[in-house]
Amino acid sequence: MAGKKGQKKRFWSDDEKRSICAQTTVPGVSVAQVARRYAMNANLIHNWLNDSRFAPEPDTNAVVDTGTGFLPVEIEGAVAVPFVDETPQLTAAVSADRVDITLSDGRRILVKGPTVLSGVLALVEGLMA
Repeated sequence: MAGKKGQKKRFWSDDEKRSICAQTTVPGVSVAQVARRYAMNANLIHNWLNDSRFAPEPDTNAVVDTGTGFLPVEIEGAVAVPFVDETPQLTAAVSADRVDITLSDGRRILVKGPTVLSGVLALVEGLMA
């Protein structure tokens, strides 16, 4: 930013605009977050993103995050284990770092990393339907 303190209108160089626009392509970072970082209006960044001079080049190899909310799972070979429904009634959000579930048909679900157990239960119910 080339503006001075107390000056109403700020002027951004083309390189600064490109840098700010590139920050919006980082997974998990929104335009609003970048705008707050620079104390500016998000609409200005959207205008720059629509301008081909400042918009970052699309990465054709990038994985698109659709925001579906699916959890990473790993299903291993079938293991015969009798199914016993001992689902506790959860009154508060319970989380775990690792969840290992064997389904009634022998499929195994392993969820690694911080996980809310209600999300895992919803996943299992969806698989069983």
